[in-house]
Amino acid sequence: MLAGSFLGAIPFVAVAQTTSAPDQTSHRHTKRIPPTTPQQPGMTAPGAGEAIVVTGTRELGKKARDSISPIDVVSARQITATGQPTLRDALSLMLPSLTIQAAGYDTGALTDTIALRGLNPNETLVLVDGKRRHTTGNIYADPGPQQGATAVDIDMLPMSMIDHIEVLRDGAAAQYGSDAVAGVVNIILKKQSHGLNLRSNSGITSQGDGYQQGVYLDGGTSLGGGRGYLHIGGDFVHVDHAERSGPDPRTGGYDNKVLSQPEQTREAVAVKFGYDITDNVQAYATATYAHRHAEAYQNYRLASSLKNYPGYAAIYPWGYSPLETINENDYELTAGFKGTLAGWHWDLSSVWGRDYNAINTVNSINASVYTATGRTPTNFAAQGYSSTQWTNSLDLSRNFHTSFWPYGINVAGGASYRYEAYSIGTGSPDSYYGSGADALAGTNPGNAGNFNRDVIAGYLDIATHLTKHWQVDLAGRAEHYTDVGSTQTGKVSTRYDFGPRFAIRGGFSNGFHAPTLAQEHYSALAISPTAARGLIAVNSPGALANGASPLKPEHSTSAEGGIVVEPIRKLHVTADVYQIDLRDRILPGGNVYNPQAYQALVADGFSLPAGAATWTPGQLSTHWFANVATTRTQGLDLTATYPTEFGQFGHADWDVSLNLNRTRLRHQGTDSTGQSLLNVQSIAYLTTEYPRSKIIFGGTWHSPENRWAVAVHEIRYGQATSNLSYYYGPNAFSTTNYLQFQNQPKWTTNASVTYNVNKHWSATIGGNNIFAAYPSRVPYDNRYLGAPQYYFSASQLGINGGYYYLDVSARF
Repeated sequence: MLAGSFLGAIPFVAVAQTTSAPDQTSHRHTKRIPPTTPQQPGMTAPGAGEAIVVTGTRELGKKARDSISPIDVVSARQITATGQPTLRDALSLMLPSLTIQAAGYDTGALTDTIALRGLNPNETLVLVDGKRRHTTGNIYADPGPQQGATAVDIDMLPMSMIDHIEVLRDGAAAQYGSDAVAGVVNIILKKQSHGLNLRSNSGITSQGDGYQQGVYLDGGTSLGGGRGYLHIGGDFVHVDHAERSGPDPRTGGYDNKVLSQPEQTREAVAVKFGYDITDNVQAYATATYAHRHAEAYQNYRLASSLKNYPGYAAIYPWGYSPLETINENDYELTAGFKGTLAGWHWDLSSVWGRDYNAINTVNSINASVYTATGRTPTNFAAQGYSSTQWTNSLDLSRNFHTSFWPYGINVAGGASYRYEAYSIGTGSPDSYYGSGADALAGTNPGNAGNFNRDVIAGYLDIATHLTKHWQVDLAGRAEHYTDVGSTQTGKVSTRYDFGPRFAIRGGFSNGFHAPTLAQEHYSALAISPTAARGLIAVNSPGALANGASPLKPEHSTSAEGGIVVEPIRKLHVTADVYQIDLRDRILPGGNVYNPQAYQALVADGFSLPAGAATWTPGQLSTHWFANVATTRTQGLDLTATYPTEFGQFGHADWDVSLNLNRTRLRHQGTDSTGQSLLNVQSIAYLTTEYPRSKIIFGGTWHSPENRWAVAVHEIRYGQATSNLSYYYGPNAFSTTNYLQFQNQPKWTTNASVTYNVNKHWSATIGGNNIFAAYPSRVPYDNRYLGAPQYYFSASQLGINGGYYYLDVSARF
């Protein structure tokens, strides 16, 4: 009986392929385990119910079917079989509780983050082989439910190196620390000591643009006569723009390309190593590196806007579309030793990671530079951000058997020290001089700086059985941050098995998310042709003058309960309900508008476009991160799988998974002057921008010899509701009147056909959203310059339409 969910929602290539055992470096020394029996695609293998999971437990050899909390296990084959070249997009097609943003603004669209259970990406903790992964330096600064996110960019890991992913859908801050409020995503890397895998993926959208190409390669070898292993993998991915903007009312054409999939080119590589120094001590190391260049369109500027700048008019006789670009370098190195001593499993590790982003504004102007000097720079080094984490940990665990207790008692504990740093670099002088580079002004020296903090933590975890069928797990953790103080968290989980085919489980925990250094110190100014929007640091003069207060950690209280049942043979069903109360949520608040916004931005050293002092309140605004609200999130997760045998006609594997989710506002924060920190638009970001439901169901048929595999799956995205600004009509640029816009439920169909040429080669042709469904169209009056015919920020259906692909792979 399955305790977690072994996803069958997406088929994978029907060729036998061994997988490595789960990496357990986070908790204990583990000898390399021989490869599992080859499993068939799109189904749980005979041994899958016995798979060992390392997420959400400190017990050695915990079986997934016995897990005390809901865990989804996603194999590498299922990921690649989605036909998506990026991990983020692949997971969004398999996990109902996981959402991604439909499009995204500005440089925020250039980072690939994920969210669980309708909460901000910052509330999902990402681990790699059980170790905390460093976060991106590129904050999502624009309005929307993801605003303020500096989560882990999971696409900076090579997909070729992923063995499987364990998704813990439960609060786990007491086990793993800050950010594990909505759940934990643990990415387990390959460590086979043999084999070579090659894969090519090519795809294009239903509108003939957005071409994507991915090339993936990985292989392993043994070391020291079998005492060690070395596995290396790398990806190359390129994605073209896919433009979906509506007509521009200024020209009548499709000149404004701001609503589009960003273009990006990414290279990533990873090396994983392990070596048994003795029979009881193993050395291990993992290194990853990725580079990304990406660019996103900004709003089109008319040629007439340059009539007073003839030098620029000569360069852009037909107007111009600025681009925000990113050159990103991402590194991480993990090294450690693990083993056994006197019955204790121990693991001593150090993880250093850094993400650096150089953000430029290109194909742009700076009118102030031209006026003062006559020069016409068009490319500007605007901003630079760096996020660094260095974590040192000691983890211990042991299973005790005593005369006074008939069951084993697993005791685990550990301590860690983490150094976090965040740097904001100054833009080039031309980028911030005067009115600054058009579209994205450079960071001025007054808003640059280096910031850091230390985090010290310790935890204790005790797990045992109260009776033969009743297990319980208690965890506690204490952490101290040098900038926001101390916090203590705890968790109790339990499960009772009434028999081999029915069990109940539940848990209660509290958790927290410490404000990131970016949320405390980031500031920037986004400039559009007729508007500007600032985000200033909470401790800056402009924010303090308007009632800002220092950020506090978010605190959560979570309750979960569910059943694990096999009502008929081979039909495996799990259903879990949850409630997450999240206090002091961090989101930009304290919105101020012209003239207060003008004064706050000037106080923080920003230069504004000419005439900005006379703009209407709706055209010029600024805000800062604050503890804005308390919310309650409630939901249901359901999974079910069932195989059907057709004898000489093969077999099929059926699956269904569902997430229902709702967030309500329970309390709204105020600033030091008693003013509300949220408006109705911001409340929607917290409560209704994520879909109310997401359902994935379908099946995969396999021929008797597994030569062919045919898969069809449906995804239904539930309704998402937003409050949209008006840009035309009597409410244009209003700061009080908004349109309540409903992104109606949408259905998409994913289908693929796989042919296995021989034991080495296979090919898949398929499509996602093959009938090209799109989000609901935004009314004309709510489209800034006509372009955003689909709403950027709702985490529902993507804007690209259909996507069709060819995937060819080889294994040796």
